[in-house]
Amino acid sequence: MISQRQEALGQLENQMRTGRITRRSFMARATALGLSAGAALAFLEGCGGSPSASGPSGSVTYWNLFGGGDGVRMVQMQDDFTKQYPNINLKAVTLAWGQPYYTKVAMSAAGGRAPDVGISHISRVATYAQIGFLDAFDLNELAKVGITEDKFLPELWQKGLYNNKLYAIPLDTHPFVMYYNTDVCKKADLLDADGNLKPMQGPDELIAAFKAAQKVTGYWGLVFLSTWRLFNALYAGQLKGTYLTPDSKEINIDDDKALKALDLMADLTLKSKVCPPIGDSVATFGSGRSGFYWNGEWEVSTFITQKTPFSMVPFPNFFGSLGTHADLHSFILPHQDNPQNRDATYLFISSLLKDSYVWAQGGHIPAYLPVTESEQYKQLKPQSNYAGVAKEVVLDPPAWFSGSGSQFESQGEAAFLAVMSGQMTGKEGLQQFKKALQKLLDTPSPVI
Repeated sequence: MISQRQEALGQLENQMRTGRITRRSFMARATALGLSAGAALAFLEGCGGSPSASGPSGSVTYWNLFGGGDGVRMVQMQDDFTKQYPNINLKAVTLAWGQPYYTKVAMSAAGGRAPDVGISHISRVATYAQIGFLDAFDLNELAKVGITEDKFLPELWQKGLYNNKLYAIPLDTHPFVMYYNTDVCKKADLLDADGNLKPMQGPDELIAAFKAAQKVTGYWGLVFLSTWRLFNALYAGQLKGTYLTPDSKEINIDDDKALKALDLMADLTLKSKVCPPIGDSVATFGSGRSGFYWNGEWEVSTFITQKTPFSMVPFPNFFGSLGTHADLHSFILPHQDNPQNRDATYLFISSLLKDSYVWAQGGHIPAYLPVTESEQYKQLKPQSNYAGVAKEVVLDPPAWFSGSGSQFESQGEAAFLAVMSGQMTGKEGLQQFKKALQKLLDTPSPVI
């Protein structure tokens, strides 16, 4: 009986040290096992589990939206943190991705029930900072845990600023990239002597490559996911087009550039017919029925698990640059009237940044330069092949209706899919998008 109780106490002590239960919960469960409060406290201190034993102490409540492979890697990074800082109680909560998540973050900040730290796509940060739903980071305190501007690309650090204050610290960049099936491309004579994809750029060369791959597969040369990401990569990323005026109050779309992008998109599906406008693109590429695939880099784990012969490169240069669609997962501080855990929170953020080689294995490009510049990351293939595009990425424009998973993107998706499927001309699709965009501009923000 005594040995069973000792074993149970040991399990409870380990749960507390790894952040799965609080110190108060340990005391309550220990007394339920028959120990007096004094004996339970003595056991805890004897095991080194008391917050005062050594090292930083405190607690951190952390909200994120990571599921699937991202969720598994985030849990691993959280576990690494609790092992390094056993006296900091981490309470990590994973919520559903998309608008429900951002609504909960906004409500928590407005109602005084905010977590200590959360994750946000950086494209949404300016709107939340503007209305006071976020607290700015203290640069001096961040420096104490190794988080300084020089550890990030200037292009990424700047995206976290609003009114010259830092409201977001990027964890990664997740860009729209190109996957290619190495077996298919070898048979299509698209690989060089080292087995890498031959250089190609411009619509003619790229469509010719897709046609060559299509002859090998007998199915498709190219598949993709998200007409919105494709349009944004071409129009804003490579043609440098804009959507709104700098104050985000009026439409500022360059029709000529937009139609150039849409014409290319329609060519792929309706004229050259190298890809379908819709379909299960992951399954099609993973099964070898397509030579090329455009999507975010997060499917790398899927194809590795499936043992698909593939590699990856940046989204191809159609119009004179490697610009592409992307967003950044970033750390934010939802507003708190009286923050109590900032020191522990900064330690937590620092730990995850420094541990982001784990994160990189899922495809995302780590924002923390000591990781991306390390030899270990450079040897990580194919993930490091497209790391350079972090300097070239474009985000959605700052507006209450914009950002990852937003109405702005869904309206663009609907209009441009109609163009690629032949239901609308490029001009008609662009007009539908502009009409929807004007309606969003005329709608008062529901979060102000």
